[in-house]
Amino acid sequence: MLELYIHIPFCVRKCNYCDFLSFPAGEETVERYMRALEEEIRRTGEFMYKNSGSPETLDPAWERTSGADGLPAPSARVSTIFVGGGTPSLLSPAQIRRLFACIRDHFSLAPDAEISMEANPGTLDGEKLFACREAGVNRLSIGLQSADDGLLQTLGRIHTWEQFLLNYEEARKAGFGNINIDLMSALPGQSLHNYVDTLEKVTALHPEHISSYSLILEEGTPFFDSEEIRRQLPDETVDREMYERTKEILHEKGYERYEISNYAKDSFACRHNLGYWDGVPYLGLGLGASSYYNEARFANETSMAKYLKEPFAPFRGRQDYFVTTKKDRMEDYMIFGLRKMAGVSLSRFEREFGVSMEEVYGEVIRRYVALKLLEVKGDAVRLTDKGIDVSNRIFEDFL
Repeated sequence: MLELYIHIPFCVRKCNYCDFLSFPAGEETVERYMRALEEEIRRTGEFMYKNSGSPETLDPAWERTSGADGLPAPSARVSTIFVGGGTPSLLSPAQIRRLFACIRDHFSLAPDAEISMEANPGTLDGEKLFACREAGVNRLSIGLQSADDGLLQTLGRIHTWEQFLLNYEEARKAGFGNINIDLMSALPGQSLHNYVDTLEKVTALHPEHISSYSLILEEGTPFFDSEEIRRQLPDETVDREMYERTKEILHEKGYERYEISNYAKDSFACRHNLGYWDGVPYLGLGLGASSYYNEARFANETSMAKYLKEPFAPFRGRQDYFVTTKKDRMEDYMIFGLRKMAGVSLSRFEREFGVSMEEVYGEVIRRYVALKLLEVKGDAVRLTDKGIDVSNRIFEDFL
């Protein structure tokens, strides 16, 4: 089983809170990038499944991620694809069709593959949405953030609530039966009433999935450098009330919380993200995309100029390569797995690592169970509600 992440780094303009690898670009640059990305997809797919990549064109790091014969197991199939950004919905219908045709030509997709694409209101229309459906996209993730136009303007978003509603309706008409809506809380100038209003309006639309994240001021963003923005942030008590109301309202509306910030109706949890948290191998393709494959982690070139320099450069431009140790993988298993409400499996840990969780982490687990921050139920170790509140502190103790 293999997952693919495809990075589209372009946006209309950078939001004031965003520290992702994204930026505005003209049509010519977007088209050049798409051609280079398609070449990377082709070269990667051919090397993995047809062994047509000649060793001299590959950097040593990539060769080491392959199996003994230079190829992964033939049974490896792509179970999920996630196209993120940036704003992938900036692409034209023709570019969208071309991208997914290229992926299908060079990778073996499972018949039931989950294929997600991020989209932002103000960059969508009926033609693009129908192109996405025709190309095989079966899950749409729309970045709303807030139903309040004033807050959207503060965030630097390019859309209004009304534009979001129009795009949401168009997505339903195009045949999307699996839609996620991204929300943010603890925004500058946001009250509890304002945030609850957004939750009520969004749940009234009955999306299949809702992600809700509390704003974090990231270094290097306009928000981080603004004292005025810091003064407008809700205090800790209001932030906490927003968090509690998210859980209460979404539970009342039929959404199951399956990860710290993610809620879904029955059977609509994001399989791609669950793969990340469960340690499923994934390849990141595109500018700056990260990968985890054959127990190694590595990333793509982050310079657009270098990425576009020559057709094969994207495939050669692997960087930050390192092979994870058994200790690394056990830590990842605990830290990522405990983000899920289901927690981590004791029996799976022992199967994967050949040692019991008790032998490795027994002392840490017992300490937090005594503090009622972790609980052990059957085969699962998981965070309690109190534990979720201090999860970062707990995660540190598994390192």
